[in-house]
Amino acid sequence: MGGTTDMMLPVPLSHYLAVSAILLVMGIFGIFLNRKNVIIILMSIELILLAVNLNLVAFSAALGDLAGQVLTMFVLTVAAAEAAIGLAILVIYFRNRGSIEVEDVTLMKG
Repeated sequence: MGGTTDMMLPVPLSHYLAVSAILLVMGIFGIFLNRKNVIIILMSIELILLAVNLNLVAFSAALGDLAGQVLTMFVLTVAAAEAAIGLAILVIYFRNRGSIEVEDVTLMKG
């Protein structure tokens, strides 16, 4: 009954870093492999910011310092604002042009 299966083992820092690296690579591939859809590019940027947040929280917990977790709250705030403003711009652009493809957005250069 009181064996090692009842104990909760801590997750090593390397596992958090591996998940964060996977999220970062997925975000980078999402940006570079998909040049058609702006929404997928925005989602890829969110994945990159999520990887940064995971690193900040993991190192903050490993070092016993709350500075990384406080900084994560600021990054989450910026990410939420970026998503809201980016989607609002895309909705307005779609209403005006009828498309949100990246090639069509480059026509806005002035």
